Amino acid sequence: MTSKVEAHHLTRPAYIYIRQSTPGQVLHHQESTARQYALKDKAEQMQWAPAAVQILDGDLGKSGRHTTQREDFKRLIADVSMGRVGAVFALEASRLARSDLDWHRLIEICAISSTLVVDEDGCYDPADFNDALLLGLKATIAKAELHFIRARLEGGKLNKAKRGELRVPLPGGFCYDDAGETVFDPDQEVQGAVHLVFQVFRETGSAYGVVQYFAQKELLFPKRAYGGAWDGKLTWKPLGSGRVRELLKNPSYAGLYSYGRYRSRKQICADGEVRSKTERTPMESWHAKLHDHHPGYITWEEFEKNQEVLAKNRTNGEETLLSGAAREGLALLQGLLLCSQCGRRISVRYKGNGGIYPTYDCNRLRREGLSQTSCLNVRCDLLDTAVSQRVLELLNPAQLEIAAAAMRQLEQREGAVCRQWQLRIERAAYEAELAERRYEEVDPSNRLVASTLEKRWNERLVQLNELKTEHAELQQKEEAQTATAEQRMKVMALAQDFPRLWNAPTTKAKDKKRVLRLLIKDITVERIAEQRLVVLHVRWQGGACEDIPVHLRRKPADQVRYTDEIVGRVRELARELNDEQIAEALDREGRRPSKGKAFNVSIVSWIRYKHRIAAPILKCPEELTVKEVAHRLGVSTYVVYYWIERGVIEARRLNQRAPYWITMNPAKEEELRVWVRNSTKLRKQRKGSKVT
Repeated sequence: MTSKVEAHHLTRPAYIYIRQSTPGQVLHHQESTARQYALKDKAEQMQWAPAAVQILDGDLGKSGRHTTQREDFKRLIADVSMGRVGAVFALEASRLARSDLDWHRLIEICAISSTLVVDEDGCYDPADFNDALLLGLKATIAKAELHFIRARLEGGKLNKAKRGELRVPLPGGFCYDDAGETVFDPDQEVQGAVHLVFQVFRETGSAYGVVQYFAQKELLFPKRAYGGAWDGKLTWKPLGSGRVRELLKNPSYAGLYSYGRYRSRKQICADGEVRSKTERTPMESWHAKLHDHHPGYITWEEFEKNQEVLAKNRTNGEETLLSGAAREGLALLQGLLLCSQCGRRISVRYKGNGGIYPTYDCNRLRREGLSQTSCLNVRCDLLDTAVSQRVLELLNPAQLEIAAAAMRQLEQREGAVCRQWQLRIERAAYEAELAERRYEEVDPSNRLVASTLEKRWNERLVQLNELKTEHAELQQKEEAQTATAEQRMKVMALAQDFPRLWNAPTTKAKDKKRVLRLLIKDITVERIAEQRLVVLHVRWQGGACEDIPVHLRRKPADQVRYTDEIVGRVRELARELNDEQIAEALDREGRRPSKGKAFNVSIVSWIRYKHRIAAPILKCPEELTVKEVAHRLGVSTYVVYYWIERGVIEARRLNQRAPYWITMNPAKEEELRVWVRNSTKLRKQRKGSKVT
């Protein structure tokens, strides 16, 4: 062994690397630690001076799988690579590294820097092929040893878990009895808190709703510590949303024993280190699932239903998955609508001044470039009103039953809250009595102990008084909000007029949404653009389906535009009647224009002009037109119009836009001919001249 140690090795210090994988091994396996420290004597026997031997024990209690957080190992690698180390001492290869990458990197650097590797069996020169081969075999054996140990341990745990006998930390509300069986926590306050969580979630359908309820009632939730100095100690803290989701997703509360719900997966981080990440595994991949293994707070069917509700509550979930919990906002059908064109759920867009005009909008296809227009965009109040009216029609026969069930539900919830406060006060009173008994049992002359116990007793009494004061204040608030017997009778009477209660301004939109979710499973919206119609395909919770048509409002231009029916009627009447007669006929038929006023000549004339409806031809055979009279007398048409305006000749017209029809007898015609012959101005003039 000493033949491989040369003079240049002794001029550099020897590093003794000491490591134990866990703090538990450092505490309980002290012989292994002592053997590693004894390597210092071995280094001195190999001619290293005591001052040249450096011990690296900063990695005690840290795993050798990775270099992360092993600062002494990083220092060892750095000093070896710079040629500052003569030899590296370790009890065995697994003490230096459990990773092949870290081990072979160290051996390669030692070979380059001419550094020796010494273990309990011998001294090795990594630059020598045989020694390097032997070190590689040692590393392989250490890696295989780790695999065998892990396989034996994991196999034993898995085999025990399949029988449901592997003891794991239990969630709040459960504990192990003397026989090792899983039972309810004997503390009734703990049981009541767990029951209340599931009850409130059953009513609100939201984890945040449970958190808000516990905060409003100033309730706390228990947590029991496992292991360490606080093993078995029960602590009470405010309930958070993360804790509520843990309770709802834990199958132990449904009486199921499970093993393998989580798994560890390695990944390379941004800094290049390999770290393990814990992730949830799907239920079909669990190693053990034993139903009815222990008593549960809920049934398995309710547990599965809770998982569906939690999945629907996710706003970043699947686009085809409808949301379950009622959220804030004015849109009553939010989370219940599906688009018939793309199959995605329809979202809500708040527009207008401060977002007071919500609309149901689906533009998935347009955003993905598959369409030029949105699938649907309609005002919320149109669809909400139609569905609300239908719901009120269905609920009318069962209004009293619904009101009675709601009152019973409120009473049960308030009773559970009151019970939790009573148990909380009882616990505080017990702790105060316990502190009093401990104070009374101590020797009064031992003031060092008696003063401390007296202080603890006073603290417990103060806590008890504060808790009673908080309970009294909360009761006063509840009494102001709790319905009396007279108020309950009024509520039952008001339930007979459920539509008025539904449309009351004091009824919150969130409460309406909860009612709708109890009745409606989903609604598929189909838009028929040609007919300005939206059809709601409603699927009720019982499985029945129904179609509700909703007519959309016409555009402003369409609202003042005359209908095809009126235009067709004017076209039909214009064959025989003039404008004035058409207006009278439309009024007699009870028709009204778009603005609601009566028809007149100007309206009828505009309709004929806009739709190119020709005026009726009602000229008598003996009547002449203006051009015919002008041609017969040899004058300009302006002269004929002049005679008509002055009443020289008689003419009639159907309306202001209709032509003149002139009636002339022989005497009148001869009179006009004489007038023309005697006047030079009335002789035939060029076209375009006027008569003055």
